Amino acid sequence: MKKMSRISFEELPEFRKDLKKLLKKYSSLNEDMEVLMKDLNDEPGQSRPFSFRIKGLGIETCVIKVKKIACKSLKGRGVNSGLRMIYAYFKEENRIVLVELYHKNNKENEDRARILDNFK
Repeated sequence: MKKMSRISFEELPEFRKDLKKLLKKYSSLNEDMEVLMKDLNDEPGQSRPFSFRIKGLGIETCVIKVKKIACKSLKGRGVNSGLRMIYAYFKEENRIVLVELYHKNNKENEDRARILDNFK
């Protein structure tokens, strides 16, 4: 199988705030995110059941929700940690923009307003 060229990663300022807030509770999160970035570099599009494209946004940008994020700080939970990440994938540009990071217990769904504000 041919290896894809490196994907460039960017973060929305709001994503950086989400990460900073969650790091206070989950100390391994930076390390966990590095593992996730390596996975996304190899397979950037949707990959059910771990990630899927968010439907019904009314925009062309491919926005994907990752549901299965392994977090070492949540011992014994593995990929069922409850963490969620939203990102926009620009295949032609080989680029990913990290949009949102949250725990499912604190928030039911992605911030659609944030997505639409940034990717109309």
